[in-house]
Amino acid sequence: MAESTHPTTATISVYQGSVADYWNREANPVNLELGKVDGYFHHHYGIGDPDWSVTDGDPERITEELHRLETLQAELLLDHLGQIDPDQRVMDAGCGRGGSSFMAHDRFGCAVDGISISRKQVDFANAQARQREVADKVAFHQINMLDTGFETASMQAIWNNESTMYTDLFDLFTEHARLLARGGRYVTITGCYNDVYGLPSRAVSKINAHYICDIHPRSGYFRAMAANRLVPRAVVDLTDATLPYWYLRAKSPLATGIEETFIEAYTAGSFQYLLIAADRV
Repeated sequence: MAESTHPTTATISVYQGSVADYWNREANPVNLELGKVDGYFHHHYGIGDPDWSVTDGDPERITEELHRLETLQAELLLDHLGQIDPDQRVMDAGCGRGGSSFMAHDRFGCAVDGISISRKQVDFANAQARQREVADKVAFHQINMLDTGFETASMQAIWNNESTMYTDLFDLFTEHARLLARGGRYVTITGCYNDVYGLPSRAVSKINAHYICDIHPRSGYFRAMAANRLVPRAVVDLTDATLPYWYLRAKSPLATGIEETFIEAYTAGSFQYLLIAADRV
């Protein structure tokens, strides 16, 4: 599986171009330093109970613990992909620097296509694939996830790990449903605003501004799935599971300043952290 030569700039909107520019310029230590722990570079948050003793000593221990929690989150997502055989193909939509893609290949032995509209992320991840000597099975492509150009029904599984907020959900799930084989699995872990609360809260709006994204309402996921032959199989509220990660990250020297906003949004109930797994029927 060769690295992609897909055209890109002709198929992205002005907004998507601004997102690509943001991630092309991004060099946040909270992403890079955590990835250096074991070579898996994540672009998502964590879940689980931290070892709070790390706050009493070397700051590097906090970095290692944050990375452990982020890896637990990726493992939970992969747990929900179902049975994947080595001869099958999966797609990491919004792959970042490739951490979850490599974890999927390690677990299943399958072919993995990671896609991002950031040239910088794609180049970084492909370099990682060559270093790991898995470039024949794990490849990264600078592609718009709403119009990938991949073959219909070519994927056994697709996931978005905290990347749906950069897209229109109906357009996204239309493309995912096209790519998934019948009986294939889609999984997302995402932050969404709570419809019961009403419109996005001030804290959610701050998160949108920080990441130049558009956080969707919880109900929006289920409406868009229903319209695109994606039937929910599991819905897991991870809000309580992710809060400790944010409390720990707020104590880290790698904190970015957005931590208290996430804590405010989650504890007030206006923001939720969900895992949704759905079957393509």
